[in-house]
Amino acid sequence: MMNNINQAVLILIVANILVSMKGFKEYSFLERYKFQVGKILSGEKIRLLTSGFLHVDWMHLGFNMYALYLFGDIVARVLGIPSFLIIYFGSLLAGSLYSLQYHKNESYYSAVGASGAVSGIVYASILLYPAMELYLFFIPIPIPGYIFGVGYLLYSIYGMKKQLGNTGHSAHLGGSMGGFVLTIFLYPSIFSTNMMLVIALGIPIILVLFFGEKLRNL
Repeated sequence: MMNNINQAVLILIVANILVSMKGFKEYSFLERYKFQVGKILSGEKIRLLTSGFLHVDWMHLGFNMYALYLFGDIVARVLGIPSFLIIYFGSLLAGSLYSLQYHKNESYYSAVGASGAVSGIVYASILLYPAMELYLFFIPIPIPGYIFGVGYLLYSIYGMKKQLGNTGHSAHLGGSMGGFVLTIFLYPSIFSTNMMLVIALGIPIILVLFFGEKLRNL
């Protein structure tokens, strides 16, 4: 399965596994580098980045790394390794910053995971390869990539409002925004080749950027 994987994608997967394993074994390490609003606002900005390489358990880690393997290779091969890395780390930081903004009044809010970075990579791959079809659990028919993208955004917005489970929906949403914006910046010809897709994915993002704060009052 890993024979043809891009080296940059492989290195990121290995880094996530090694850092997460250390966090599994040493709770103090997890506590020191996880995303936590109060700590970040008090000056520990490194947590915005390090939290993206930590995971709560093997299932959490495995799901994110499998998604990175599937979609990261597309982005790295189409745009090249430098652009892939810009989108990955840019989306990671976008997810963390959006979470920080959304939960700024919750000093003990904490989270870990590469979900923000991976969400950005998923969005980038959809923009670059809109014809892709995705098979989801319990759904026997393929779903077009652009339908999945819009649905994922709407679910993340709903999850933020309802605070569903222990999932960092705000990081998913922020990462998706980062991947969307950075892909268009790095590959502007996408406007001429997939204008309708850009609009379809862009409208929910614009609405969240302008009206996201009102989610709490709905």
